[in-house]
Amino acid sequence: MVRKLLPLAVILLGLALAQGFRGLSLGTPYPEMGVQPGESVNLTLTLKNHGLPPGVVRLSLAEVPQGWQASLIGGGRLVRAVYLAPDGEATLTLRLQPPKEVKAGTYRFLVRAEGLGQTASLPIALVVGQGLPQRLSLEAELPVLKGPPTSSFRYRVTLKNESDRDLLVSLEYEAPKGFQVTFTPAFASQQVTSLPIKAGESKDLDVEVSLPKDTKADTYGLTLRAVAGEAKAELALTLEVTGRPEVRFTTKEGRLSGQVVAGRENPVKLLVKNEGSAPAKNLSFSAMEPSGWEVKFEPDKLEALNPGQEQEVTARIKPTPKAVTGDYMVTLSLSGDEGVSASLDYRATVVRSSLWGLVGVGIMAVALLVLGFAVNRFGRR
Repeated sequence: MVRKLLPLAVILLGLALAQGFRGLSLGTPYPEMGVQPGESVNLTLTLKNHGLPPGVVRLSLAEVPQGWQASLIGGGRLVRAVYLAPDGEATLTLRLQPPKEVKAGTYRFLVRAEGLGQTASLPIALVVGQGLPQRLSLEAELPVLKGPPTSSFRYRVTLKNESDRDLLVSLEYEAPKGFQVTFTPAFASQQVTSLPIKAGESKDLDVEVSLPKDTKADTYGLTLRAVAGEAKAELALTLEVTGRPEVRFTTKEGRLSGQVVAGRENPVKLLVKNEGSAPAKNLSFSAMEPSGWEVKFEPDKLEALNPGQEQEVTARIKPTPKAVTGDYMVTLSLSGDEGVSASLDYRATVVRSSLWGLVGVGIMAVALLVLGFAVNRFGRR
């Protein structure tokens, strides 16, 4: 009988509206729908006063299938009546919960509103076993990204719940060893490993992939996975890792200070090592030294240095002969293609040559001899 009332109620409502309807109306956007076994349903109901004086309208659940639980909720509480102003309306939620072992079939409900001298009824039907299956989908705006291993690979991914029930989705991934993958909701800062998503809705995620610095230039695959019960979705992403040179520049012994003799070339052994993932090309050397000093490099240029390769270079530091003993700072630098650069500050302590010390001693000895001879010869007079 309830099923027969549904089309009749729709026809009568249309005729009443066409003639300037006065009374109560009670409706919901989808009065008949399919659901999965065991699924609870929340329906939004709208009760409206069309041209009647203000008053209280009482609500009741006139028909409820055996074993089902039905409740009317307004403002977060169970309600049995609603106050309506002239041409006012109220929004309610009808919550329907099936028994634990509900069978497939059609289950019918009837909601009734009575008051202001009027009555409005709303028949509802749930078809158990005809709901949408649990289904998820994953899509990426740009599934292929390219860059050096030190860059940030960030993918914008859309996760969609294509089922008719709310789901709690777990986020997983498969990646090469050493790769770190994080999930962050778009326009948020908190990383997540799972998130709730309502039926029919979608959410954007930022998926960031961090690589080890020594990752070799190559193409790598990454698989994202979203799981919620029986629902699963996978998405393949690609990382095209380009090589990047990274040069370490230091002294061979690791010391950044030493003694140098004024006026002489003083060799300082340097070590250049490419710790990156691509060849370092066209490396040239330069120095910033005190005024009057000279610095030469042997060799003064390296055409290429492959990943993991190291090369010894000699810097010959020559202080001016007039340099005063003490500490001086010499900056040694290298630069190459693709923005490669490195530098170190070497503290050079100037000392006088030992030869000059011997010369000084000799001069003093000669002076003493001359003085002794003069005293011996002229002192007797």
